[in-house]
Formats: sequence, structure tokens, C-alpha cells
Amino acid sequence: MPKIQAIFFDQDGVIIDTERDGHRVSFNETFKELGYDFEWSVEEYHELLQVAGGKERMKHYYQTKGFGKPVEGDVDELIARMHKRKTAMFIEMIESGRLPLRPGIRRFMQEAVAAGLRLGVCTTSNEKAAQAIARGMLKDIPFEFVLAGDVVEKKKPAPDIYNLGLEKSGLRPEEAFVVEDSRNGVLAAKAAGMKVLATTNVYTEKEDLSQAEIIVSTLGDPGGEAAALKKGPAQVVRDGVVHVADVVKAFEG
Repeated sequence: MPKIQAIFFDQDGVIIDTERDGHRVSFNETFKELGYDFEWSVEEYHELLQVAGGKERMKHYYQTKGFGKPVEGDVDELIARMHKRKTAMFIEMIESGRLPLRPGIRRFMQEAVAAGLRLGVCTTSNEKAAQAIARGMLKDIPFEFVLAGDVVEKKKPAPDIYNLGLEKSGLRPEEAFVVEDSRNGVLAAKAAGMKVLATTNVYTEKEDLSQAEIIVSTLGDPGGEAAALKKGPAQVVRDGVVHVADVVKAFEG
């Protein structure tokens, strides 16, 4: 069995619980600011998350439910403007510290760096937002690359973003594993031939993540929120914490 050399991380829901209290709130604030009288509830946004990508999500909503009033001018241009403003609001939330890191993520990354593993971010989130998190909040973590936004033509569940990560790193699929949280993300990683550690959250805990080799509620922190094992070898979670060495051992067979 080839040796694991790298970990590729999704961002939203893995590094930060961004979807419910970050992206959704930023979208709603943008709609209101631009004069549209509708907002996405927690439940409705959960459904919209099945569409990968913010601009794609808004276009899908417009095509299925409309924006509540006629759109003047080009719809794609409006959506691009909305997304730009929403991203600025979201980055402001990150920089102000309103969105904390998920339990265990920094510790897990630090363990990976100490073990000599290479790290990368593969997300459908906007590049500015991804860079704000990876180069700002996690500036102590030496990411080899941050792939985000429209860097690939097809977004998750297509494997393009993970294929590009493998190309950037020069690794084979069996030499890296992915940390994901959603069904689309898990499917993308598996389609790229990679093993998956899934960490669930309020939006993805009921999704079918069964194709992931390991599923946990969170990565856990000593003295903090404990991880619960949902699928995988029992030794992956010790005293409520998921350690990089144990995941690598499980994936290497």
C-alpha cells in the first residue's frame, strides 16, 4: 500500500461551519441591500446546498422560484454582482472573528505538518474567501496550494477540483486523502479515486456519506467538543479526538 503523503481539505463545513451562519447570512444581507424582499431560511439553504457554487445556487433559485420581482437587465450580470457583494460581506465576517474554526481542525493540521504531510485546500467557495481563511486565520499552516472558485470548469460532485489537486502535487490518488463534509464533496473525492475522512455538521449529518471510509461528527479537541465515530475503525477516535497518525494508519491498511 502506497504511503500517504498529503491531505486535501474542503473548506465550508470542514474548516469553518460557514454555511448556516456565514454564507447564508451573507446571501440574505446582500439580497436585502440590493432591494430584494426574500431570504433563505436554514432549511431552504440546506436544500440549495445540493447545488455546488454560490453563483450556481442563486441562478438555480432564480430559475425555480424567481427573485420576487422582475430583474432589470442581464440576470447573470446581476448574480455576479450579488456574489461579489456577498463575498465581501462574508470575508468581513471572517476577518472580524465572527466565524470560529471547527473543533480540532487547527490541531489536526498541525499534526499533519509535524508528520511531514503536505496540505492543500480544494473548495468550490470563492477564491477571496478561501484565501482569507487559509492565509489569514490559518496563516501558521503552510498550505501547498489553495484551489477555489472557478479554477475548474465542473464543480463537485465532479472530481475536477481533486484531480487538479493531484496534478498540482504530483501525487497519485492513493497517496493523499480528503477531508470532506458533504455528499457532493465525498462523491467528488471518490470519483478522483481518493480515500475520504468525512466530518459532519448540522447541514450534512443526515446526508448519505456512506462512500467515505471514515465518518466522524468532528475532529475533536482535548478538553473541548468530543468526536463521535460514525463509521470506520474504532481506533480512529481516541478519548474523543481524531489524530492524523491514526487516520493515516487506517488508510494505509
